[in-house]
Amino acid sequence: MMSRTAKFLQVEPVMHAFLYFIDRLTMWTGKAFSWCVVILTLGVSYDIFVRKVFGAPTAWSYDFSYVMYGALFMMAGAYTLSRDGHVRCDVIYRLFSPRAQASLDLTLFIIFFFPGVLALIYTGVHFARLSWRFMEVSSFSPANIPIYPSKTLIPIAGTLLFLQGISEVVRCIRCIRSGQWPERIRDVEETESVILHEREDMARLGEKE
Repeated sequence: MMSRTAKFLQVEPVMHAFLYFIDRLTMWTGKAFSWCVVILTLGVSYDIFVRKVFGAPTAWSYDFSYVMYGALFMMAGAYTLSRDGHVRCDVIYRLFSPRAQASLDLTLFIIFFFPGVLALIYTGVHFARLSWRFMEVSSFSPANIPIYPSKTLIPIAGTLLFLQGISEVVRCIRCIRSGQWPERIRDVEETESVILHEREDMARLGEKE
């Protein structure tokens, strides 16, 4: 019979690869859709220029703005979750031990996160299917822009959030077992997060010495 320790050692590399795959997927999705900021800036700047200089405002500026911002908002959600960037009461949360933080996060994921995300995926698929069936266009747009591509992003964004949520749950379980949060992929971080990571690294070096 294989011992529990041996089974754990066999599962651990697979679990690490799984976490890495999801984190990389959400990271590249977030970075790809971050270009919406650049496109949105150029589009709005062009509209302002032609409106102020030539007195000829575009008919598509408003629609362009909310489509780009909507795509960025929806598709960056999983990336923000992977960076642990969603809003929480950090003043209290950071006072907890890693195990207490992980236990709280795990509870909130199960009670609130997954039911909401599953509802988003379910309703998003319904809305997207109907929108594609009727080739829906915006009734508020003078240009009658198609909005079925935008509605397709709703279930896609929900699916990415669901996958990243599974990754976060695995992290919580590993933290509860080990007492330390698993490392995340570090790319772009807020200054506060960088300072906290540096303090943690210094504290670990001090313990080793």
